[in-house]
Amino acid sequence: MSLFLALVLFSSLSFLGYGIAYFKSPNMKSEFKRFGLEKQGMLVVIFEILGALGLLVGLAVNPILLISAGGLALLMLLGVAVRLKIGDSVLVCLPAFAFMVLNAYIFYKALPQ
Repeated sequence: MSLFLALVLFSSLSFLGYGIAYFKSPNMKSEFKRFGLEKQGMLVVIFEILGALGLLVGLAVNPILLISAGGLALLMLLGVAVRLKIGDSVLVCLPAFAFMVLNAYIFYKALPQ
């Protein structure tokens, strides 16, 4: 398995897991309340799940991979911004930042050469 494939699968499965956890764990919904995004929580999770599925489909259809990776990178950029705005420490922001960088890398590597 190539490193690129492993990174795509890791990102996809991570976002799928996070999306499913939103529906299973009340703790996830309380995080969106803490962010001041209670009403937008469902939309964010739908974008995450669509992005995760898009990464998988994108392995066969490159434009979908570009859209999904770019969208997830943007979503994580906004996530980092929200966390910083509410006063979370840089350390707490690191996972969102790492997923932003990961999906930006996937986007970059998927660009036509």
